[in-house]
Amino acid sequence: MATPRTLCKTLLASVLALSLAGCNWVVMSPSGDVASQQADLILWSTYLMLIIIVPVIVLTLLLAWRYRSSNKDATYKPDWDHSTKLELVIWAAPLAIIIALGALTWVSTHKLDPYRPLDRIEKGVPVPEGTEPLVVEVVAMDWKWLFFYPEQGIATVNELAAPVDRPIKFKITATTMMNSFYVPALAGMIYAMGGMETQLHAVINEPGSYEGFSANYSGEGFNKMRFEFLGESESDFEQWVAQVKAQGNPLSRDAYKALEKPSIDDPVRYYSEVMPGLYDAILNRCVDPGQVCMKDLMKSHHGHHGEEHGE
Repeated sequence: MATPRTLCKTLLASVLALSLAGCNWVVMSPSGDVASQQADLILWSTYLMLIIIVPVIVLTLLLAWRYRSSNKDATYKPDWDHSTKLELVIWAAPLAIIIALGALTWVSTHKLDPYRPLDRIEKGVPVPEGTEPLVVEVVAMDWKWLFFYPEQGIATVNELAAPVDRPIKFKITATTMMNSFYVPALAGMIYAMGGMETQLHAVINEPGSYEGFSANYSGEGFNKMRFEFLGESESDFEQWVAQVKAQGNPLSRDAYKALEKPSIDDPVRYYSEVMPGLYDAILNRCVDPGQVCMKDLMKSHHGHHGEEHGE
């Protein structure tokens, strides 16, 4: 018959197993160099904070035990009110950790700036000289993802692919609601906003299939706003591009207007060719004929404003 101690151990093990069952550790064990550096940043920040947390917990338990009511041998000093050594420890240790965290944050904020082109493929491996990043233009829609490949002249819905160990430059915008572009294995999340363009530079270092999704609530279909990110060898990526061109249909203005309508849990779609300037028109909100593009509107506004000042 199991003892109460054994039952407690079994219950504790069951609770831990259940609590960890739904955990996805991809954030702490990613396949992309940028996400890997971000994971290291989380670990170092945790280690620095534990320098304070662990001693405080240990000392709290120690003091509670040492000065328990049944311990008659504990030192009793009712008039004690100050210790220079204790004050130095209490103030110096947190101050040192704050300085260390501040330095870490300052360096990593610049080093991991999503707008900053990559200078390395992975630790100890710089980007080869002359290597151009793969440009992918991302559009967050209701409720699906549209990806343009300007160099390849193709577009896809809810499927993204890139060669392993080649830098990727994402240009990100949205049609209506604000979303957040996030592939945990690749890099941190970046907001997608209508009429604005954000950027992300990243690289995938291991072949595989990874999940991407919106990390910002954007309405009814938000939970199904997911896509597959494929990390492939250069030859497999070329085959994927050829497959998109062979199986896809042209993405004309009319096809885009149909795609733009809100829909949930969309299947993967391929487009073999894209209407010239479509991404730029989406970004500047002038897909429909006759609409004035935001960039032209701003140019004319600044020009008119300049003329007024010139007068």
